[in-house]
Amino acid sequence: MDWLERTAKLRQWTRGGTRAPHKPLLLLYALGRFQRDADSELLYSAVEEDLQRLLTEYGPPNRTTPAYPFHHLVSDGVWEVRTDRGHGSPGSGVRDLRETGAAGRLSPELRTALRREPELLRRMAQLLLDRHFPPSLHGELCEAADLELEPAKTEQLSTVRRQRDRRMRELVLIAYEYQCAFCGYDGRIGAMPVGLEAAHVRWWAFGGPDDVDNGLCLCTLHHKLFDKGVLGVDNGHRILVSQRFVGHSPAAREHVIALAGRPLVGPQPGARPVAADHLAWHIGQVFHGTPRPATAA
Repeated sequence: MDWLERTAKLRQWTRGGTRAPHKPLLLLYALGRFQRDADSELLYSAVEEDLQRLLTEYGPPNRTTPAYPFHHLVSDGVWEVRTDRGHGSPGSGVRDLRETGAAGRLSPELRTALRREPELLRRMAQLLLDRHFPPSLHGELCEAADLELEPAKTEQLSTVRRQRDRRMRELVLIAYEYQCAFCGYDGRIGAMPVGLEAAHVRWWAFGGPDDVDNGLCLCTLHHKLFDKGVLGVDNGHRILVSQRFVGHSPAAREHVIALAGRPLVGPQPGARPVAADHLAWHIGQVFHGTPRPATAA
């Protein structure tokens, strides 16, 4: 049985680029728990809060429940559920999972394969990260799921069909004249820019092309906040700041809240601005909540 292929083909509801990372998040969490205790079960009522936190932080903007993947992941052959009544899930209802003492864990065949080939766990986890999340979130996602992956072994797996265009970073940084499109930061060490990255607006994992009109030059801070849905860009190429973001320090106000309504810095004349369809995808699939009103100049 090819566990990487099965991992790559998790059945998910999808339509028009809609994100549905419910099953990948549950599987990442289960792999992290297996790494700690290969024989443990995940009692739904005990892990519901952890899973809800993962979905809130890394799932789509709309409210969702971990009961859905807890039940439906069984159909992918990597997960099993038992209750006080015996083997089998009682359904995707939160009350049913709680009241029947539903507990899940990786399927027996997968647990056997992971014990026999420890490297398989890392490869499965990396595949899930590559297919469903941008690289800027991989490290903190592993921490949130209590997964330990060796940093030196984060290559893209062959199961991920497309290959990234390594020229994108250079082309995007040139288009934005080596400045963060949100704050104008342009730090260098000698001739080399430092702390600047090329952010995909529509994530590469969801068909986002390695093109300048799908990219923004962002500093490390604003790249992370953009991928977390704290920041966005509207059709007028003005910065959006989520009302869900809370920060009381002068740094939070200056570097995040004060950005609301500001126009992007760049791109330079002749360079293609971010395409409207990519902006719409980010607003619909990543940006959280309602934008704050523009701050007074």
